Amino acid sequence: MDMSLQPAEPTLGEVFIANRAQLQRVAQKIVRTADLADEVLQDAYLKLADGACVRDVRKPLGYCCQVVRNVAFDYHRHNSVEATYRTYCEDVELVSPPSNDAPDRVLDGRQALAAIDRVLEALPARTRLAFELNRLSGMTQREIGVRLGCSATLVNFMIKDADAALESCRYLVQGG
Repeated sequence: MDMSLQPAEPTLGEVFIANRAQLQRVAQKIVRTADLADEVLQDAYLKLADGACVRDVRKPLGYCCQVVRNVAFDYHRHNSVEATYRTYCEDVELVSPPSNDAPDRVLDGRQALAAIDRVLEALPARTRLAFELNRLSGMTQREIGVRLGCSATLVNFMIKDADAALESCRYLVQGG
């Protein structure tokens, strides 16, 4: 009996196609719609077809399921982020055009920013940096202390000093 005539193992593409219905259910549980699940399957198949020749997969169905899951999670994350920026309106006619701020309000805003910038420029460099790292970059006082090589307590005082200096600009921001 010749052992060299063993049946060839199916390719990942063949396993994928043979188990398409099961993979569709896996994708649909994550992305929630059949249309998106179809897109996920198409992308997953293309990933498998592109990379199949370089991999020796012991459990091809499990591997296909994992690829489908990963692609589905990518779709889900993408659509979740996109949905936060999307707005819907029943009647486009009811949407008011963006209002142009009055020139005097724009000028007031620019003057306030210039005043804030002058106050920050007058601060010691480390105090200004501590304030900017905290307020603009969202770093904690402990993180800033490590970065600047000082204690979190000193960072706290530097931020309070910057706040006190900026108090003189508060009337500009609040509109007088």
